[in-house]
Amino acid sequence: MMLFFRKVLLCWCLLLLSCRPTLSAHDFFTSIGQMTDLLFTEKDLVTSLKDYIKAEESKLERVKKWADKLEALTAVAIQDPEGFLGHPVNAFKLMKRLNTEWSDLESLVLSDTTDGFISNLTIQRQYFPTDDDQTGAAKALLRLQDTYKLDANSIATGNLPGAKHKTLMTAEDCYELGKIAYTDVDYYHTELWMAQALKQLDEEEESIVDKVTVLDYLSYAIYQQGELERALEYTKRLLELDPEHQRAKGNVKYFEFQLEKQRNEVKDHTSKQKEPDKKEAPEKKPKEKKEKKAFSLIPERKKYEMLCRGEGIKMTPRRESRLFCRYYDNNRNPFYVLGPVKQQDEWDRPYIVRFLDIISEKEIEKVKQLAKPRLKRATVHDPQTGKLTTAQYRVSKSAWLTGYEDPVIETINQRIEDLTGLEMDTAEELQVANYGVGGQYEPHFDFGRKDEPDAFKELGTGNRIATWLFYMSDVSAGGATVFPDVGASVRPLKGTAVFWYNLFPSGEGDYSTRHAACPVLVGNKWVSNKWIHERGQEWRRPCGLNETDS
Repeated sequence: MMLFFRKVLLCWCLLLLSCRPTLSAHDFFTSIGQMTDLLFTEKDLVTSLKDYIKAEESKLERVKKWADKLEALTAVAIQDPEGFLGHPVNAFKLMKRLNTEWSDLESLVLSDTTDGFISNLTIQRQYFPTDDDQTGAAKALLRLQDTYKLDANSIATGNLPGAKHKTLMTAEDCYELGKIAYTDVDYYHTELWMAQALKQLDEEEESIVDKVTVLDYLSYAIYQQGELERALEYTKRLLELDPEHQRAKGNVKYFEFQLEKQRNEVKDHTSKQKEPDKKEAPEKKPKEKKEKKAFSLIPERKKYEMLCRGEGIKMTPRRESRLFCRYYDNNRNPFYVLGPVKQQDEWDRPYIVRFLDIISEKEIEKVKQLAKPRLKRATVHDPQTGKLTTAQYRVSKSAWLTGYEDPVIETINQRIEDLTGLEMDTAEELQVANYGVGGQYEPHFDFGRKDEPDAFKELGTGNRIATWLFYMSDVSAGGATVFPDVGASVRPLKGTAVFWYNLFPSGEGDYSTRHAACPVLVGNKWVSNKWIHERGQEWRRPCGLNETDS
């Protein structure tokens, strides 16, 4: 009856759990802010697990005491069984033990102490990261590796710039990373991480991953990159460990055949070159001077990554001498006449300025508090459909906050209006963004181009005339805002904001404002931005007659 009741109760609990609305957040890896909640979830599970362990230990302790008592009793009894049972109390107790007490012991051993832990785990599981989260975090590591030119060993040993908490990766971690790259047909990263896993296994690290499996992936990844000799070398090493590995046996024969074929082709080619050429000798072309590539000729992706690493073009001393710091009151705005703000020039073309100490710690915490429950995967405008969609080149989560929700947001909006002199009624809501593992936003324009006539049609407020960007956290490494076309790089600095115009006074787009958010290497990046639109600025920023007048 009791067993039946427990089954009914378990079914009822499962039914309640199945009816519970799914609150699971997706894309955990795209927001460090939301990932922090997972640490508390894990802490709760560890507490529950320890309670389960205590219950199991208590049960085993009772079983052990019972076993010790019976061991001592039987040790005496079997020395003289008949004499022992000749005592009527001993005979009675033997009947009692075998009929009752061993049944009680059976019930004790079979008693389930897992209910609390399993129930808690089942409830929490709906909030766990998914396979997509794990894959996204893995790809983020690979992206950071490429952008910041990090070797696998530096990442595996936790030697990252600015890192406070160094965490070692196991051979199994490296293997899983390599396997994810392999699934993505990314043989370059497959090789790097399988080689790192092999290195750690060679150093006698204990692991559930074996060298044979790692060598199998490694040799194939190297072969796919055209390095037959190295692929053959690793395959032979695999066969030393597992002589009966059928695929490796076949690969050795294939690799040796292909290498012999390559050598013969090289010999044929060399012999043909040695034969005297009866035709006219080809004219000797003058050696072209290797000119250093100008920054402007480098592909945008490389420029972007160079700037993220702190490389790229630097402003000339003459240009730099024209950049100034000042106390700014926006033409004696009443709010700032007595308390002007600190402003400094970051770049000249496009003109980018930074406001220092422009948002307080208290305001930052309030904005984060309001935004965190609403964070969703950041979207971009699809130029084909005009609709918002997620994209791999924008890895973050964002939330939108309106002025009427909290006085702090209204105060911030008013501050932006006072310092820019631009109308905020037609601006978009304050967007708060939190970047995740390797969080980034690849090069893009904030304004709509001529080939995107419907980019902001639904807003009815015209194009994005300017961008205001608050930095609400410091970032230990990475996370800069860079402008690949001009070589500008703006570092995140908590409590500051940067501002620039996306459009010339004529209304034409300023294509030099194409910018990107570099991947966050170490740290947690929080920003909030205000996209200001054309409507309402007619008297605040009059139109210019020339197309590119500043």
